[in-house]
Amino acid sequence: MIADRVSLELKNSLSELDTLGQSLQQFGEALGVANKTLFQICLALEEIFSNIISYGYADDAVHWIKITISHEKGILTIRLEDDGIPFNPLWAQKPDCECPLEERKVGNLGIHLCKKVMDDMIYERFGNKNVLTLKKDIKNT
Repeated sequence: MIADRVSLELKNSLSELDTLGQSLQQFGEALGVANKTLFQICLALEEIFSNIISYGYADDAVHWIKITISHEKGILTIRLEDDGIPFNPLWAQKPDCECPLEERKVGNLGIHLCKKVMDDMIYERFGNKNVLTLKKDIKNT
């Protein structure tokens, strides 16, 4: 029987990226998600996780990021919950990908990638928590 959910609590440290990636990889492989799709989902999740760590906290204290990966009716859902600075990635400006590389502004490419790769992104703020939910239809992968 395949588990329909995995939950992680990871420190706000880039060293946790391996644990995150391995957990998603194992979960996706157990579901039979195509390698290309799983790679895209992993890339998006690692980008969001890295952004939380790099920009989400105003101090150097240890914070915990809760991640739940679940599957129901062919939809893979990833929920990230952190106690960082309020930030809605859905409001991030779309980067100008048409201008020459040397003229491009730094930032927002990772969020843009996530929006392209995932089928749905939902942001909510509950008390002092950012909650970002990513969804991907994996039925036909």
